[in-house]
Amino acid sequence: MKTRNFLLALGVCLVSFALSAETWTNVPLVDAQCVDKVKANPDKHTAKCALACEDGGYGILIADGTFLKFDAAGNAKAVAALQATRKTDHLRATVEGTRAGEEIQAGSVKLD
Repeated sequence: MKTRNFLLALGVCLVSFALSAETWTNVPLVDAQCVDKVKANPDKHTAKCALACEDGGYGILIADGTFLKFDAAGNAKAVAALQATRKTDHLRATVEGTRAGEEIQAGSVKLD
């Protein structure tokens, strides 16, 4: 019985840890269609291009070069941030959300 309770508690802790929110700061915001083209220098990617490629969705490039794609809610937040910015390039963002594999369930997307 004690073993069963321990395993149950351990499972709950692991699920909670896996679903905990993370924050990524000063990361390039890139559309999925252009990620391969701009990976070498994402700061040259323009807001105009990112908005033109909206249908492919958005995400961020993290330090190891991995592209983490946003969920539908994160895509909507990225569009709103891009439409509101006066920046033409150097699209760095702060993103709060939960990572599930290569996808982020974004709670907020703000351009720095």
